[in-house]
Amino acid sequence: MREIQFREALREAMQEEMRRDESVFLMGEEVAEYNGAYKVSQGMLDEFTAKRVIDTPITELGFAGLGVGAAMNGLRPIIEFMTFNFSLVAIDQVINSAAKMLFMSGGQFPIPMVFRGPTGNAGMLSAQHSQNFENWFANTPGLKVVVPANPYDAKGLLKSSIRDNDPVIFMESELMYGDKGEVPEGEYLIPIGQARVVQEGADVTIVSFGKILKVAQAAADEMAKNGVSAEIIDLRTVRPIDYKTVVESVKKTNRLVIVEEAWPVASIASEIAYHVQKYAFDYLDAPIQKINSMDVPLGYAPTLIEAVLPNVKRTLEAVDAVMYR
Repeated sequence: MREIQFREALREAMQEEMRRDESVFLMGEEVAEYNGAYKVSQGMLDEFTAKRVIDTPITELGFAGLGVGAAMNGLRPIIEFMTFNFSLVAIDQVINSAAKMLFMSGGQFPIPMVFRGPTGNAGMLSAQHSQNFENWFANTPGLKVVVPANPYDAKGLLKSSIRDNDPVIFMESELMYGDKGEVPEGEYLIPIGQARVVQEGADVTIVSFGKILKVAQAAADEMAKNGVSAEIIDLRTVRPIDYKTVVESVKKTNRLVIVEEAWPVASIASEIAYHVQKYAFDYLDAPIQKINSMDVPLGYAPTLIEAVLPNVKRTLEAVDAVMYR
C-alpha cells in the first residue's frame, strides 16, 4: 500500500468530497493563492477555482460566521483556522451559532460544516500559540470533535466529517503534517465516535489521541522491554467518546493510564476517568492515573516545553504507579 503524508491525506479527503458534492467548499486564511499555511490545500485553487477555495482576511469571527450562514443555506463549508488558537476570536460563532442552530430552529437548520486546523504545541511558539482546546469544544452540545493521529484516520475521518450533518471540530497538528502512513487509494470512511485499539495488551490500558498518542506508543515500547504488556487505545474522537471500548479494555487489564496534551482541569482525561470509575470500578486494581500538560501556560524555551508537556518518562512513572512497581 502507498504511503503519503498527513497533509496529503487531508487534501485527498477534501478533493474527493468536493468532486463528489458541489456544495462543499474550503474557506480560510491563505488556503488558496498560498496553497495553505501548511500546504494542506496545495493545488486545490487550480482545480476548484476561487469560487470554492476562498482566501479570507485575518477575520476568524467573520469567515466563521459566513460559514455558518452558508451551511444554513444548504452548502457544506470547510472552515480552516490557521491554528485553533485563533478560533478563540471566532468562538461565539462556533458555540452560539453553529452548535446551537439546529436546536434553536426546532430542527429546521442543520449545520453541515467542518472547522479544521492544527491544535496544541508545535515547538517554540510560546503561550498564545501552543494551546489545546479539544476539551473546550467537547464540552458543547451540538458539536462533534475529531482528533486523528495518523494519515489513514485523517482521511477517513475528514471525509466522514464533511458528510456529517452536524458541525464538526476537526483538530490536527503542525507537527504531524509531514508524518507518513499507509493510505488506500480507494474510497473509505471511518465512523465518527469509534475508537481504535492500536495494540492489544494484558497488564495496563493506555488511552490517548492525536499527536500525543506517539508518547503512549513510545512508553509502551519501553514497558515491553520490562515485560509489561500495554493495551493502547486511540480515541480518534473526543465527542462522542467511545466509552465502551475503553471500559471493555479496563475490564481486561484492570489498570488505566490516560495521556492527553491539554491542561488537567476539566480535561478529556478527567471525563474518561469519571466514566471508568462509574462503570468499571469493580475491575480496577489501582487508582486511575492521568498525564496532562502541567497546569501552566507553555513557555518558549525547549527546556520549558519538555518540562510541561506529557512525555515518556511521566507516562512510565504513571504505569509503575498503577502496577505498584
